[in-house]
Amino acid sequence: MAIKEFSDYFLLAIVIWLALLSIILIKTILDWRKLTKSGKNIDFGRILESLDGAQNQNNKNVSALYQDLKVTEQRNRINFQKYALIRFNPFEDTGGDQSFAVALLDGENNGIVISSLHSRNSTRVYAKEVKGGKSSLHQFSKEEKEVVEKAISQKH
Repeated sequence: MAIKEFSDYFLLAIVIWLALLSIILIKTILDWRKLTKSGKNIDFGRILESLDGAQNQNNKNVSALYQDLKVTEQRNRINFQKYALIRFNPFEDTGGDQSFAVALLDGENNGIVISSLHSRNSTRVYAKEVKGGKSSLHQFSKEEKEVVEKAISQKH
């Protein structure tokens, strides 16, 4: 009797398995019909070749864009990216903070510092080169050094 019960369960398992396979097959056939109903005599090989060609062209375009981006990033490093402004009063006999120092730096902390010293009788303007965040030829005043450090500390 145990063999008959085993064969009944085995037969039931096979019937369920066949039902599942039939459902999967019917679903696959319906999906295939949906895919092919838009046209007759569809050559899927040609469609796949055109998709592959489009993918290859897209890969070439992405590679070219990547190269252009690298060139743009290199060029951008020499543009002014950081700046700072400090106003101050260098002389006790004048009122207000009419003197200033401004720093304009690129991505490698190279650039210029422009200072203006205002007194009652005149205003003088000075420009100094900055290389790597330091004075290249002329010594910085206290305010010029402060404005360069302030510009360097900016995130870009």
